[in-house]
Amino acid sequence: MNKKILVTGGAGYIGSHTVVELVQAGYKPVIVDNFSNTKPWMVQRLIELVNTDLRVYEGDCVDVDFLKSVFDKEKEIHGVIHFAALKAVGESVAEPLLYYRNNVCGMISVLETMRMFEVKNLIFSSSATVYGVPDKCPITEDQPRKSPSSPYGATKVMCEDIIKDSTRGGCIKAVSLRYFNPIGAHDSGNIGELPVGVPNNLLPYITQAVAKKIPPLKIFGTDYNTKDGSCVRDFIHVVDLAKAHVSTLDYLIKSKENYDIFNVGTGKGTSVLELIDIFEKVNNVVIPREVTARREGDIRECYADAQKIKSKIGWESCKSIEQALEDAWRWQAKLTEIGKS
Repeated sequence: MNKKILVTGGAGYIGSHTVVELVQAGYKPVIVDNFSNTKPWMVQRLIELVNTDLRVYEGDCVDVDFLKSVFDKEKEIHGVIHFAALKAVGESVAEPLLYYRNNVCGMISVLETMRMFEVKNLIFSSSATVYGVPDKCPITEDQPRKSPSSPYGATKVMCEDIIKDSTRGGCIKAVSLRYFNPIGAHDSGNIGELPVGVPNNLLPYITQAVAKKIPPLKIFGTDYNTKDGSCVRDFIHVVDLAKAHVSTLDYLIKSKENYDIFNVGTGKGTSVLELIDIFEKVNNVVIPREVTARREGDIRECYADAQKIKSKIGWESCKSIEQALEDAWRWQAKLTEIGKS
């Protein structure tokens, strides 16, 4: 194969795991990252893991001239997987213009550069947030998108629309992957989620709370109309998610369709309290915690119907939630051991 694939945000959480799977599938990933939500030393961990050199460019996707220089140096880029984006819901409420500029303008810059260099294939990192409060669960791709509860969610909706419009002439083919809740880490412990500052996502908060790096975990409400009163989510192992990108890329390169959308999840809902219980059992630890009031904007229940991606692309999740939680704790333990956390 040896096709070059530009991976924006390729040193980040999902991006780094996707780089590993791309190499293993015979692609040649080229990483672009501004290291705003990861660390440069992650690249060395990646290189050790894939056992080959990686092309890495530090810069911002909003900067069209920077992107042009990368495309010009690399030549013959066959496709782009676009992860690079700001992703903290709370921060997006406080800094909406920052999110619109970074996420939407960055997407436009990528599309403009792709057209300039006649690069046809694009996979976009979208999100289940586009569904808002879902009409029903499991969520199918034909459910309507709702008014997002945050500027972060709004940027995902806008980017999907911009991409769809950009594919109408046939110059670009694209797939938007709507993720649910990625968790876990590579089973080597070499790469994993590395949030800058206090984690926004549940699992890195759990691992850092157990490691006593941050205060106890806050459980935002146990009075929802769910099986145990806590929110329900679709937690997918990040390696499964990374493999979904490679399977989608294989499909996209061969496909004659200009645009499509797929959910990427397990199809199973797990509550926050269930996740905590499983984490404690598989890792033999106790999670310091406290129950507090509901958090504004939290959705009671959100999990995927993943049949479309299985039937059209042939991908489905394989790794269990137990594996994901063991891998996440192994990653945290290694970070603590080498003084990186």
